[in-house]
Amino acid sequence: MKILPRSMEEAQEQEAVELLERRASRLREQAETTVEEAVHWIAEFPLGEERYALSLEMLRAALPLRMVTPVPLSSPHVVGVLRFQGQVLSALSLASMLGGHGWRQDPAVLLVVDRGDGELCALDCEAIPRPTTLPASAVEAARVRAEGPVMEVFTQDRQLIHLIDLKRLFTTRSTGGRNAR
Repeated sequence: MKILPRSMEEAQEQEAVELLERRASRLREQAETTVEEAVHWIAEFPLGEERYALSLEMLRAALPLRMVTPVPLSSPHVVGVLRFQGQVLSALSLASMLGGHGWRQDPAVLLVVDRGDGELCALDCEAIPRPTTLPASAVEAARVRAEGPVMEVFTQDRQLIHLIDLKRLFTTRSTGGRNAR
């Protein structure tokens, strides 16, 4: 270490303090811009001309539709039954349950989902869903506004996604209520 006159030491010390303050300021700015908003993971898929999604945490598997055995004289929303991990599950028509929306093409996939009460069932779907995210704040705001099982949520690029609340869908269904939005 060099011995410098007192004024030189003070000048270097002042310069070091200024440098550290500039660095701290830059780091604060970076931290503010890199703070990410909480996200809600979804499984997105087409239903007719619109985009629909389920919470990714509710999705258990995607299976080919050909694994379904039809059930004669069943309700219109029942596609049939299938065997999944030792359980017999109902395969249901999602389009029918949502109030008659039509598929753009014939469903080819079954989504095994948790209904929200711990029970599993399968829902028909046109294609294997794509995992993506929505801002958690937008999902919560839509949940508060929604009266039925379908919530309208806008993505960050202003695209509309219809997020299906499975617990509300099956609660409405079991109480005999209408499922349309």
